[in-house]
Amino acid sequence: MRILQALQADGRLTNQSLADKVGLSTSPSWRRVRHLEETGVILGYKAVLDRKAIGLGVLAFVRVKIDSHNEEEAEAFAEEVSGIDEVVACYSIAGDADFLLQVVSADLDAYADFAMSTLRRLPRIKEMQTTFVLKEIKAFDGFPLKFAGAPTPVEAVARRGRNKP
Repeated sequence: MRILQALQADGRLTNQSLADKVGLSTSPSWRRVRHLEETGVILGYKAVLDRKAIGLGVLAFVRVKIDSHNEEEAEAFAEEVSGIDEVVACYSIAGDADFLLQVVSADLDAYADFAMSTLRRLPRIKEMQTTFVLKEIKAFDGFPLKFAGAPTPVEAVARRGRNKP
């Protein structure tokens, strides 16, 4: 967890700096990081950009309802949305909508053009509702690792089974 916390805060740490931060020598630190990468816990390393500084002044969340709720239709919609650059995240959700899209654009005019020429033209859309972000209070800055040590539901069941008399 200490390795993950350190790398999540600064993915550019050298192996030596990381080892110093987590109290290991360089070889065990490197092996553990390598293992985390190979097992898919660490998916990659990226620079965090300031969206406004790169000209993306509008951040919006778009709730989308699709016509059909069958798996094939939902997968087709998800595949189409995955190829749209302005959509920076897409979630399948429960509730009164089927998908939640996180969208960026340069300004409101650019968003309007995008919504009308790209989003609204996607097949299977029954309804969409846009919510604009007025002020970013807390942007995503990594996962809360203090909860990450809890066993998954499968692990919890397995542990209970082992502890039975």
